[in-house]
Amino acid sequence: MSTVNESDPVIVVGASLAGLMTGLALSRSGIEVTMLERAGADPRTGAAVGVDPARLERVTGVRLPTQPSSSATSVTPGIHSWTAVHAHLTTAVTADPRITLHHRARVQTVGQDDERAWVTTDDGRTFTGAAVIGADGHSSVVRGAVAPTAPDAAFAGYIIWLGVSDEASLPTSSRWPRDVAFLDSHDGLMLGYPLPGPDGQATPGQRRLGWAWYDATRNNLFKAMGSVKNNVVQHSLRPIDIPSETYTELAREAQYSWPEPWSSAVRDGVERRSIIGIPIAEYVPNKLAAGRIVIIGDAAHVPSPMTGSGFSASLSDAEAVASALTTSLDRNAVAEALADYERQRIGSARSLVLGGQRFSQSFARSAS
Repeated sequence: MSTVNESDPVIVVGASLAGLMTGLALSRSGIEVTMLERAGADPRTGAAVGVDPARLERVTGVRLPTQPSSSATSVTPGIHSWTAVHAHLTTAVTADPRITLHHRARVQTVGQDDERAWVTTDDGRTFTGAAVIGADGHSSVVRGAVAPTAPDAAFAGYIIWLGVSDEASLPTSSRWPRDVAFLDSHDGLMLGYPLPGPDGQATPGQRRLGWAWYDATRNNLFKAMGSVKNNVVQHSLRPIDIPSETYTELAREAQYSWPEPWSSAVRDGVERRSIIGIPIAEYVPNKLAAGRIVIIGDAAHVPSPMTGSGFSASLSDAEAVASALTTSLDRNAVAEALADYERQRIGSARSLVLGGQRFSQSFARSAS
């Protein structure tokens, strides 16, 4: 009888952080993986993530660069650039002989029978395997096959502006932050975080500042631009999508809302037209698996970024689903294994999102 390990790949839909970690965890268990990513192979951008490097290495085999222990180090332990983490995981996936990664493979439909699961892409291809794992984010297509009565994540009632600035672009008179900054203005919040330079080191003069500005005053802008429709998040606003008047408003508001160096960091992002606007979605799961189809990461649970636990939860998903499929190698027991994964992860996934919703409701209400 064929097994997951010997003949049937597992299909992972999505090659963002959760999908990459899951593909690597499966491969380390001896399972062949087919990964489908709708975007191209160009480098991707994001904010920052809290990472336990030792745990990431244990689950995926990927070792992140460590910061030097000298007094010059001023990067918050555990905070890493999303872009850097994604790049390291992608490099490992590309080099892994058990993983085949397809870019520009946009999944349209998902299906299964007693013997297999499959997906079809918008260019007419069909990929078949022992199981399908949806790691395709908050607007997951795979989620619709697992939870057809609750397929959409809901708009949380606020957005986040994201930016990253090089130290060389900021005033030299500002004291460089040594930890995450939690800032509060009359109608907004900001999380600021020091980041290493492009070389992964915290060399003075080469470092960067990342910031996330929580804003519940511009929801109508995102609705007017189609970024939020019928209380469902459709897409983010790229730098080129943000109106010039909005950039001007952000620069003006930054001057009186945020202290240095964060005020200058926002204005630097405005000047370079290098800010991303992300409408925040939330999803509380009632199901994580249906037969041979399962969801993980933001496809399974979309918490407020304020929880700071999205990456950790996705890594836990990757570890748990790989363990479940490794424990049950018989292809006829895959559905049972994924049901075990659901029982293991559903409680913590729901708690994570519900905890974040308390912040979201309070913040959105206070700014309205």
